[in-house]
Order: sequence, then structure tokens, then C-alpha cells
Amino acid sequence: MSAPAPAPTPTRVLAQARFEAAGLLRHGEQLLISVVLPLMALVGLTFVPYPDLSVGAFEGVDRIDVVAPGVIALAVMSTAFTGQAILMGFERRWGVLRLLGTTPLGRGGLLMAKALSVLVVLAIQLVVLGGTALALGWRPSLVGLLPALLAVLLGTAAFAALAACLGGSLRAEAVLGLANLVWVLLAAGGGVLVPAGALPGALTTVVSLLPSAALGDMLRSALVHGALAWAPLLTLLVWAVVAGLLARRLLRWSD
Repeated sequence: MSAPAPAPTPTRVLAQARFEAAGLLRHGEQLLISVVLPLMALVGLTFVPYPDLSVGAFEGVDRIDVVAPGVIALAVMSTAFTGQAILMGFERRWGVLRLLGTTPLGRGGLLMAKALSVLVVLAIQLVVLGGTALALGWRPSLVGLLPALLAVLLGTAAFAALAACLGGSLRAEAVLGLANLVWVLLAAGGGVLVPAGALPGALTTVVSLLPSAALGDMLRSALVHGALAWAPLLTLLVWAVVAGLLARRLLRWSD
């Protein structure tokens, strides 16, 4: 008797994506980083008058309108970078990546499933964070929704590629510590929650070149002014392409 034929590729990818998304949503630490902490940042920065966010193009803009896009950027970074890097690091150590790569799903199908699972979790995050921000008085520019979607997709690609570079090359314990450290540093001073223009002196120029600041600035420009910010767009695109090329070289499927 011949072996049953494998399911079609889209079916395999969708099934694995559902499994990956469910795993991310059940993971306590991932929920803390992807939902709880961004919610705390949203509420805290909305009601605490420090730091001053009414600078440059955002002078005179309601505080919640500046805070909400930054929190969305933080959510993208949390799921696409921190969560995926840690997950990939431990999946490598446990041999899960190597095993799944030899199944009919294949390595390409596995990466597609991981990308879809990130988008599913992000959609849930955006509903929760967006709903909370609207309840707090956020009124985003409807004209900017399409540029904001482009920013989320491009930011997801850039941070997911960076996650593959980190989680696919270092030991799992090192990935765990480094991914969380990078998250804290970028959240605090990487232009995500606080616009790069609000930072002192020369830090503005340096931070604006980071993918975190580019994503935050692109979302703020879209959702506050309804405009597409070309400089942050190009910065994110460069990060996505360079990190993607590096991931192809650095990603190891087993320790």
C-alpha cells in the first residue's frame, strides 16, 4: 500500500501557522511583552505628562495621538523581533527547526507559517491596543490607515529578519537575554515610544537611523498627519533587505 500523499502546500502552511500562533498566544512571557507591557505603556504615557512629546511636527497634537502609534510600533517589535528570536533560539536547541525542515512542510513553508503566525498575533494586538486607545480618546487620521498598514508590514519584515539573525545564530540562553535587553533599550530610547526628535542633541540623528525609530516615525506621520514619511520608509526598507540577506547566511537549523 502506497503512503498517503501530503496535503497541499497552502494547507500545510496554514495548519502550521495556526499551531505557531496558538503557541505564541499561550506563552505567558510572550503575552506579557506583546500585550500587557504595551498596554501599560499606552495608559501610563497618556496620563503622565513626561516626557514631553509635543515637539517638531507633533507640537500642539493631543498626547494620546502621539502615544498610540508608538505603542503600535512597540507591539510590532515585541512580536516580530523579541518573541520570534526567543522562540527560534529554543526551537533550534530542541531540534524542532531541523525536524520540521525535513517534513513535507519544508524550510520555506515553515518560514511562511511563522510569518503568518506573527501577522495573526499582531492583528489581535492591534485590536486590543487600538480599542483601548480609542477609549482613551485617540482619533487617528483615516487617510493614514493605508500608510500605517504599510509601516506595520515593512516593520514586521525588518524585525522578523533581525529575529532570524539573532535566534538563528546564537545559543538559546544568549538569545533570551539579548532579545529582552534589546527590547528594553529600544523601547526606552530607540525612538519607538518617544519620537527621535524629542531626544537630546546628536542622539536624534543616530536614533532616527534605527528600525525602531523609523517604524515609530512612519506610524506617527501616518496616523497623526495622514502622510507617508519617505525617509523612515527608506530606512525600514534598507533594514529589511540587509537583515534578510544576513539571515540567509546566519540562520542555522540546528545547534
